[in-house]
Amino acid sequence: MLKGGSEVIHQHGALDSMQQSNEHWDCASLVGFPGITSAPNYPSKPITDRGNNPERNELSQWVEHVTRQLIEDFPENETEAMTYQDNIVPALLGELRPKKVARRNSSESMEQQHQWNSHDLARDENNMNINETGTKGMNGLDDQGLNLITHLLECAVAISVDNLGEAHRMLLELTQMSSPYGPSCAERVVVYFAKAMASRVINSWLGICSPLINYKSVHCAFQVFNNISPFIKFAHFTSNQAILEAFHRRDRVHIIDVDIMQGLQWPALFHILATRIEGPPHVTMTGMGTSMELLIETGKQLSSFAKHLGMSFEFHPIGKKIGELDITMLQIRRGEAIAIHWLQHSLYDATGPDWKTMRLLQEVSPRVITLVEQEIPLGGSFLDRFVGSLHYYSTIFDSLGAFLHSDDSSRHNVEHGLLYREINNILAIGGPARNGEDKFKHWRSELSRNGFMQVPMSTNAMAQAQLILNMFPPVHGYSLVQGDGTLKLGWKDTSLYTASAWTSPNSR
Repeated sequence: MLKGGSEVIHQHGALDSMQQSNEHWDCASLVGFPGITSAPNYPSKPITDRGNNPERNELSQWVEHVTRQLIEDFPENETEAMTYQDNIVPALLGELRPKKVARRNSSESMEQQHQWNSHDLARDENNMNINETGTKGMNGLDDQGLNLITHLLECAVAISVDNLGEAHRMLLELTQMSSPYGPSCAERVVVYFAKAMASRVINSWLGICSPLINYKSVHCAFQVFNNISPFIKFAHFTSNQAILEAFHRRDRVHIIDVDIMQGLQWPALFHILATRIEGPPHVTMTGMGTSMELLIETGKQLSSFAKHLGMSFEFHPIGKKIGELDITMLQIRRGEAIAIHWLQHSLYDATGPDWKTMRLLQEVSPRVITLVEQEIPLGGSFLDRFVGSLHYYSTIFDSLGAFLHSDDSSRHNVEHGLLYREINNILAIGGPARNGEDKFKHWRSELSRNGFMQVPMSTNAMAQAQLILNMFPPVHGYSLVQGDGTLKLGWKDTSLYTASAWTSPNSR
């Protein structure tokens, strides 16, 4: 079992020290560390311009209301599904949608295809106001947003039954009607989902999909996301706290980061390890990733920071995925306390075959595994992934749109450079049908099933998470929940990231 340490990672002190000694680590260098030491300069009040008023535009709540019956109601056989395709939106929304006329050719405009039934719409809007439990209904979207989302739903069903020609026609219309710079969250979500679904249609026709990833660009957008939202900080500091407690009174420690990227989270942990009462340990870090050039640069930055703290440190870059390794490649030494960390994301496959990754974890027998998972379904059918990801990313877009203007460059950087890439990977690239491998739905359940024991997140970890949320005005709606030994961070009532810690029964 793990011993609980009394130390708590002091976020501001760690980041202050990091900023003073490494002021050149910024986004311009593409491999830098965050330089902020206090809350970002957000508006003092929620934005109230068109499309950004959280009281009027809760896209995620509307999406949840609409899509919860989609999978349950979908017919089992293909013949019924093809018929269902033309009636799916009425089945889901009742009369609260454009009244459809017969299908026209692609040259006709959307205005000719849809006619609003104003009497039924007014009646249903009155019925769908915020109810006694405070749940917002469909009137959270304006007419344009409603039109876009319903059309996107129709397109998803067309793809799910391999009606690619009809899907392609609708996608052309959607991309013409929406913009990534649009004032409403609905418009911005739809344009990125439409682009991802268009990639899937084209890939299905061609039978190939070769994603090209600019890792420097992705890492830069990831750092911006870390600066404007609490989600990445939550993952970093709650995991660091669990690792700190696992390393209590150990003088040789080894951290294995499954996908280290820029190593943004580690300077804060180094800072507290370097100031331990019993003295700093010798730290070995193994960082994994695809680009050896970026790994080497990250190692240089971390080594420089460790040297500044007077801490003994060595870095081992491995340009492979953890599921492609054998234990000898990790250079584990006798007497080392081992921590394995993975911040899950949907940008690309960071682990390789899940079953091989699990086998390696069992061989390593780490003292602690820190895992932060996105609460989003990555497996199953296309329609499963579409519904789950639409609700998930609608929630994240809502959280960004609640306090950042539609023309904010940081917001666009995150949405275009990070969130769109994740959406594209889930809908156009990822999934068991695409790579031929079964991926674990939740690593938490798989770790438990394979003999690992959960280590409840401590009160200190909860304090770290709360400290992070205090950097962001509470009016924005972030929620923190502790339960089942985990910590969950979300927006309003939707959980988005879950942090957990695990140990091997034969831990080193």
